[in-house]
Order: sequence, then C-alpha cells, then structure tokens
Amino acid sequence: MAQLKTGPLKRTIFGLAVLSVTAIAGCSGYDPRAEGALETYTAEEIFQRGEFELDRNQADDAAFYFGEIERLYPYSEWAKRALIMQAYSYHKDKDYENSRAAAQRYLDVYPASDDAAYAQYLLALSYYDQIDEIGRDQGLTFQALQALRAVIELYPDSDYAQSSILKFDLAFDHLAAKEMEIGRYYLKRGHYQAAINRFRVVVEAFQTTSHTPEALHRLVESYLSLGLIDEAQTAGAILGHNYQSTDWYADTYALLTENGLQPNLIGDSWLAAVYRQMIRGEWL
Repeated sequence: MAQLKTGPLKRTIFGLAVLSVTAIAGCSGYDPRAEGALETYTAEEIFQRGEFELDRNQADDAAFYFGEIERLYPYSEWAKRALIMQAYSYHKDKDYENSRAAAQRYLDVYPASDDAAYAQYLLALSYYDQIDEIGRDQGLTFQALQALRAVIELYPDSDYAQSSILKFDLAFDHLAAKEMEIGRYYLKRGHYQAAINRFRVVVEAFQTTSHTPEALHRLVESYLSLGLIDEAQTAGAILGHNYQSTDWYADTYALLTENGLQPNLIGDSWLAAVYRQMIRGEWL
C-alpha cells in the first residue's frame, strides 16, 4: 500500500478536520455531491473533509472531495495538494485507473514539485499492484517496470527510489516466472520446441532472476527429448559453471550421465554463444 511521506502533505490537526466536517455536513439531508453543494466552502474546509474521509477509510469519498477542490479552486496551492491526495485516495480505494490518471495529471501540471517523485511512484504502483490479477497478460507488468524505472532514474535520491528498486526486481522476476510457467506447460505436453523458446527467453533476457537454473535444466530435458545432444550438453555446462551447487545442476548432471553424456561446450548454437559470453565475464 502506498504511504504518504512528503512534507507538504502533512495532515491537519484532526480536531480541525472534525470542525470542517461539521460545517460541510450540516443537516442530515445534506448531499455534498449535489450541484453547487460545496461552492460556499473554502478549499481548506473541503480539503479537511477529504482528510476526514480518509481517516474513516472512505477513500472513494475522499477522492471526490479532493477532486472538487481542483474543480472549484484551480491552480491554487490547495488544488495542487488536493490533486496528489486524490491520486493517493484512488489508489487506497484500489481504483488504479483513476489513481494513475490523477498522478499523471499532477506530473504534467507540477513536474518540479516536491511531490513529483511521489506522483511518479503512485503511477508505478497503479500498475504494480495489479500484477497478480492479470493472469498471463503481461502488459501491465511491462508498464510497471517502465514506471518504476522512471522513479529510479528521475528521482534517485527520493524516499521512493529504494522501494522502486525492490519492486522492479520483483516485477522482473514475475515476468520470468510466467515464461517458466508456460514453458513447463509445453514441456509436459511434449511440445518441446515451444518449451525451448520460453526457456530461452529466461536464459537470455532474465538471466539475473532466480529462475535461470531451472530454465537451463529444462532446456537439457527438452533438447534430450528432441535428440539434440550438443545443445543439451552445452546447457548443462552453463548450468554447471554458474550454478554448480544447486539441485538443478545435480538433476542435470544425473540426467546427462544416465544418457552417457557430460556437461560440455559442443557445437555453435545460441547456447554456445551464451557460454562464451559467460566465460568472458559478460554473463551478468
């Protein structure tokens, strides 16, 4: 969950917010969403009402009040503060599309603001927090990576850079995990070339993730099933050179020796090119 850390966004004293709520709420039949209902109140009073709604976990209502400040008092300092708070409120409500839109609008209007880093971070979170919900559609994961990279590169000294680095690594690992999942699916059904294509992506594009040892082992299994002995031995050699202490290498070594083979660089396949790059120190 996103957290508000920036100085310009300190909460007002809760008692003042309660007074503001009383002033705005009025009688029990008051409807703040009715046309013109908030026009007699100051930006500060409306802002405090938005904070009050956040305090009682009514993030959708909070987003409404913060949005009204932007509408009624455009280009004011309160509108500036309200816009980032609206992005935060939408995110807290898991309305990621609107959170993203508000954060992007903040970046467009206030690119040099102290809260620009937080707006960029919220934008990234609006993608990142949906990764587990999207099945095999990795579009949002790629967008999360791009947005997190923007935080890291544009705001390296901000409070959000370190968190973005961690989330970037997790999202990157998530992409590799999806490739592995699909590769295993093909492998179990005997679609060896399709499986190889997936495992190759992990080895070439996601070699810094935790999935590379298994990907190399699965390549050995797939190539042996196709009778491609040179490729199987080369994949085993890469695995042995980089991950000799893993269970995946132990399984690979056993599989190769059962077939009278040894891990060894043979031939001139794409794996041989990877092996040579690794020997020259270009693997990582």
